[in-house]
Amino acid sequence: MCKGLATLPATCLKSAKDIKHKISFLLQKPEPQAADQKQMKEKSTTAAAKRVPNTAEVEKWKESFSHVLNSEVGRTVFTSFLKSEFSEENMDFWMACEDYTKTAPTKLATRAKQIYQKYIGADALNEVNLDAATREKTRQNVENACPSCFDDAQKMIYTLMEKDSYRRFLKSKLIQDLCQQQSNAAQEKKEKRSYDMADSSQVLAGGA
Repeated sequence: MCKGLATLPATCLKSAKDIKHKISFLLQKPEPQAADQKQMKEKSTTAAAKRVPNTAEVEKWKESFSHVLNSEVGRTVFTSFLKSEFSEENMDFWMACEDYTKTAPTKLATRAKQIYQKYIGADALNEVNLDAATREKTRQNVENACPSCFDDAQKMIYTLMEKDSYRRFLKSKLIQDLCQQQSNAAQEKKEKRSYDMADSSQVLAGGA
């Protein structure tokens, strides 16, 4: 009864492979909570990336760097600017440190090593600019991971972004374009309001 795979139509073989891939995927189940959190974070980031900041938000960003980081849209726009300068690893590291402080105690050691290897270690793919003393202190902290082991390194990168990238960000074409968009939108709204008022006046005059 079994004639072998060679005699099966190509469509059957493709379907069998598809089913195999789906089963393999289902067997690799992530932790429900971690998967849910990742999905929520991705949705939130996508929504922030699509939303155009309003004038009030952009003006807030100009007041201080902390306003940029406290705003989800601000972080997204600032990261886009850092990508244009090929220095997005600074923001990625800062965000990784923020997330790290919310890590479950049982997972601190593993997560700390991951962050260290990615951003600080000698062979880090996304190495951030830290001085030797802070780098060494952070290495020692990671050996006995605790919620605050990246505090010094995170503060140093924050200061670097604030004094360097943030200043260029405020003068960047990205911010200028956002301000121009808001200015154009406000002008269009004003013109539309004037047109509507004029139209209403003509209607009233005609009725009289």
